[in-house]
Amino acid sequence: MNRLLYLTLLLIIPAFSFAARVDTITIPSTAMRASFKCVVVTPDRYKKSKQRYPVIYLLHGYSGNHGDWIKKVPVIKILADRDSVIFVCPDGGFGSWYLDSPIDSTMRYETFVGREIPAYIDAHYRSIPDRAHRAIAGLSMGGHGALFLAIRHQDIFGAAGSMSGGVDIRPFPKNWELAKRLGDSATHAANWDKYTVVNVASQLKDGDLKLIIDCGVKDFFIHVNRNLHAVLLKNGITHDYTERPGAHNWDYWSNAIVYQETFFKRFFSGL
Repeated sequence: MNRLLYLTLLLIIPAFSFAARVDTITIPSTAMRASFKCVVVTPDRYKKSKQRYPVIYLLHGYSGNHGDWIKKVPVIKILADRDSVIFVCPDGGFGSWYLDSPIDSTMRYETFVGREIPAYIDAHYRSIPDRAHRAIAGLSMGGHGALFLAIRHQDIFGAAGSMSGGVDIRPFPKNWELAKRLGDSATHAANWDKYTVVNVASQLKDGDLKLIIDCGVKDFFIHVNRNLHAVLLKNGITHDYTERPGAHNWDYWSNAIVYQETFFKRFFSGL
């Protein structure tokens, strides 16, 4: 696929390529009575100044972990330096779907990622602690999670993005351990309706969130993304929606994050 924007960044900002600081920290969850690893990327100027910075939370996909983004898309270090933002990459579990499971009380990832982690970051880093300077994005399962969390926690997040997101889980009742989180789709159909983004999005009013959604045309989630786009259009919800050549892989996501980060930069600037 065309990765011109990604490559251009690597060429025009070589001095900053490895300047950002990458920390792997452990964040406790009261809701789950455990602690989980998280990658935090701070811009090079963070250690040289006392200013505060906006934060982009980046969520991984199914079977991924906190280290995926920084290992597979190191360009986020360049973006952190270029635009003076902090990236936070939490661990969302093997297949949590970033939900507080209605059938498993030990799975409380909506609370952890949606509320506990932002509170921890604001307490331990020089973030700007308001929704106007917090965005959340993710890929695949994380794309679902980013939209789900932002819609349900609009006091925390002001913008959200999905890359190849599983934004309607109902067509996939046998996949990705979803039944372990929500129950069998035949006997717990109400859970599947309640926890799928395409339905949760009906809660939105135009202007509630800044939204950016993209998906590759060869992605197996392309149809559910098109359906979400149609629902948002029908409901008059302003959003950016893009389809590009590409499939469900890191080549696509390493390109998509550059566009989404640029979108969030404009949001943080009030544009």
